[in-house]
Amino acid sequence: MLLRIEFESDIPIYMQIKNQIIEGIALGMLKEGDELPSIRQLASDFGINLHTVKKAYDILKDEGFLSVHRRKGYVVTKNAFADDNFIEELKKNLQPILANAYSRGMAEDEILKICKEILEQFNNGM
Repeated sequence: MLLRIEFESDIPIYMQIKNQIIEGIALGMLKEGDELPSIRQLASDFGINLHTVKKAYDILKDEGFLSVHRRKGYVVTKNAFADDNFIEELKKNLQPILANAYSRGMAEDEILKICKEILEQFNNGM
């Protein structure tokens, strides 16, 4: 999987890394047991601070997407699940996006069509 960092983005670099790894898992580009580059290697590749990569990896580990293997380093796991806290966070994050779309005059069926298109990408990847 190839990560892309947009240094001019308003999204913090650690979040870009986190989001792209989760997307890679959803698309099937990263599978359970796949090894990720070491923190040092990824930081060196992008010319970013080690702590930035470690923060992304640690969040992914806490959320159940990664585990630490003594010999392999960080590896993809399938321990993430949608508990009540995740569902509440999802609603909180979707609320402003959906309000923005609705305020721009988008109909419910248009919004749902976009959601279905995105979900279809994940269904095809796995």
